[in-house]
Amino acid sequence: MVDVADKLAYFQAITGLEDPDLCTQILQAHNWDLELAISSFTSNHNNDPLSYSSSTATATTSTVVEPPISSIHRSDSTAIAPVAAPPPGLGWKIITLPISIISGSLRLISGAVGLGFWAAGSVFSYSLGFIGFGSNSGRGGDSSAQLVTVSAASREALEFIAQFERDYGGSGSSSRPNFVGEGFMDALTRSRNSFKLLFVYLHSPDHPDTPAFCEGTLCSEVFSAFVNENFVAWGGSLRGSEGFKMSNSLKASRFPFCAVVMPATNQRIALLQQVEGPKSPEEMLMILQRVLEESAPVLVAARLEAEERTTNMRLREEQDAAYRAALEADQARERQLREEQERLEREAAEAERKRKEEEEAQERATREAAEKEAALARMRQEKALSLGAEPEKGPNVTQVLVRFPTGERKERRFHSTATIQSLYDYVDSLGCLDVENYSLVSNFPRVVYGTDKLSISLKEAGLHPQASLFVELN
Repeated sequence: MVDVADKLAYFQAITGLEDPDLCTQILQAHNWDLELAISSFTSNHNNDPLSYSSSTATATTSTVVEPPISSIHRSDSTAIAPVAAPPPGLGWKIITLPISIISGSLRLISGAVGLGFWAAGSVFSYSLGFIGFGSNSGRGGDSSAQLVTVSAASREALEFIAQFERDYGGSGSSSRPNFVGEGFMDALTRSRNSFKLLFVYLHSPDHPDTPAFCEGTLCSEVFSAFVNENFVAWGGSLRGSEGFKMSNSLKASRFPFCAVVMPATNQRIALLQQVEGPKSPEEMLMILQRVLEESAPVLVAARLEAEERTTNMRLREEQDAAYRAALEADQARERQLREEQERLEREAAEAERKRKEEEEAQERATREAAEKEAALARMRQEKALSLGAEPEKGPNVTQVLVRFPTGERKERRFHSTATIQSLYDYVDSLGCLDVENYSLVSNFPRVVYGTDKLSISLKEAGLHPQASLFVELN
C-alpha cells in the first residue's frame, strides 16, 4: 500500500501544486483516493475558461517533441520549460502535465469527476521513475532510461485495441482506425519506413466526451478509411504507462486528444498537429487533409532520399559483388595455376621415384641373380666333388644314361652300391636344368625314383648293371 507521504508527493508532482497543506486538504476531502482527487482537480481545471481559453484552439505550428529520451523543442525555437522533478524523497521522476499552477483554493475540491490519470500498478514502478524530461534532458542531453520495454509497450497497445473493440466495436459500425499493436516508438518507426505520418489518439476512458467522439468520429466510416489509407494509427490509454507518458510528452491538456507526428532528427518527433476536445468527422478530416497536404513535400523528399539510398546501396552491393567475383576469379586462376604446378612437380617427383625404384629393383635383381648363380655354381661344384672320380668299368660298376627334356644325353658310371641320391647329385652338378624340382624316371617298366627312394642303392633299385633314365620336370 502506498503511504500518505508518497501519495502527497505524487499528487504534487501531477498537479504542480506546491502548497503541501492545500494538497493534503484535497486528498483528505477525497479520502486519500489519488485517482478521484486527480480527476476532480483536472476536471475543474479543464472547465475553467480563464485557464484554458487558449487550449481549445487547434495547434497550427509544428513542434518537435522528444519521446522521453531527450528534450522537447518547438519548430519556432521556443523551448518548452522542463518540468521540475519530484521531491528527492522519491526514487523516480514523473512527467507533469503542461498546465499553469492554480492558486490554492478549496473550490478545487468540489469539481465533477473528469479525466483519470491514475495508471494503476505502473505509476509507482521504478520504470516510470526513469522516464521524463529532467533538467539534463531539457538541455538536449540524452537519457539512459528506456520508454518501456518492447514487450510491455506491445502488450499495452494490444490491450488498448482489445478494450476499444469491446467498448465501440458493437456500435453498429465495423470501421475504426487500424491501431497498430506495438509501442509508440515501434509505430513511429513503422510510419517512417512506410513514409506516412503517425496519427496518435490518447484515450481517456473516464472523460464524458470520449464515448461520443469514439463512436461518432473515430469509428466513422469515412474518417477511419481516410486514416487507414494515409496514416499509421497508434492509440494509447491514459490508464497505461505509455499512454500516460505520451499525454505528458505531447502536453495534452484537454480530451479527446489526437495528434499527428512524424520522425525528426536525433531521435525526436515533430508534432505537426494536435487536436484537443471533441470534433466531428468533417472537422477532423479537414484538419488531417490540411496536415497531409502541408507534409506531402517532406514525405515525398524522404521517399526519394530513401530510394536514392537504396539505389546507391544496391549499386555498391553490385559493385562489391562484381569486385568479389573478379577477386574470386583471380584467386581461382592463381589457385588453378598453383595446383597445376604442384601436380607437375608431384608427377615429376613420382616419375623420379619410380625410376630410382626400377633402378634399385634391377640392381637388386642382378645382384640376386648373380648371387643365385654363384650359389648354384658352388652347389654344382660341391655335388661334383661329392660324387668323386668316375669308376672304371667292372662287374660292380653301373652304367647310367640320363636324358634331359631338351633331348640332351649324359652318361656316367657309378658303383653299384651308390644311392639314388648320387644320380640326383650328378644331374645337379651338370647344370643342364633351370629348375630344382624334378624326378628321375625309368620307362620300362615306369618307375619314379622320388624322394622316398633316395637312400637305396642302384643295385637294390634294379638299375645294375646299366640303366636308362630321363628327367621329368614336376
